[in-house]
Amino acid sequence: MTALTQDLVDSVGDAFNANDIDAVMKHFAPDATFDHAVGPEEHGVRFEGADTIRSVFAGLFDKVENVHWQTLDCAISGNKAYCEYRRTATLKDGTTEAFLSVDILTYRDGLIVHKDTYYKQRIG
Repeated sequence: MTALTQDLVDSVGDAFNANDIDAVMKHFAPDATFDHAVGPEEHGVRFEGADTIRSVFAGLFDKVENVHWQTLDCAISGNKAYCEYRRTATLKDGTTEAFLSVDILTYRDGLIVHKDTYYKQRIG
């Protein structure tokens, strides 16, 4: 059993910040689940399985010039990491996005089995 450490959590953040889909997916279990913040269900939209999750993240990387998550805080309890981020992105059309988010990452044997995302959204 792989212990959950700050270094392990930081390494997935580094992969996302490199906008490297292959590096990101090395951190996800084949049977992982990703619950996106927005969607019709109580949990948002649920994406199941590493292949599906890969396509979601690849779609994000395809539509931006760069996206970056700055870690504001991270706490580990058992097999979960609770991470607060400031996410900034420059889209391919030059517009920018910025918002605050929280990820609850559940790990099993050193791999993410559930990524649950929450974020603030600007209106207007």
